[in-house]
Amino acid sequence: MRLSPRHFLRMSMMARRPASSKRVKFVFGVILICAVLYGIERWIGWPESMSLERPAKIKVKD
Repeated sequence: MRLSPRHFLRMSMMARRPASSKRVKFVFGVILICAVLYGIERWIGWPESMSLERPAKIKVKD
């Protein structure tokens, strides 16, 4: 990945004014919720009612 000048400007802004603790907690909360949902999905499985069913293919005779 190549860093453009825009990346350096953004990094300098983040170094000068770091995110508030409220925002950091929010981001970690979202990541935690996603990890919990992923773990539940892997442990219990995906509900059959939420799976898409493939439509039956109709074969046309010539």
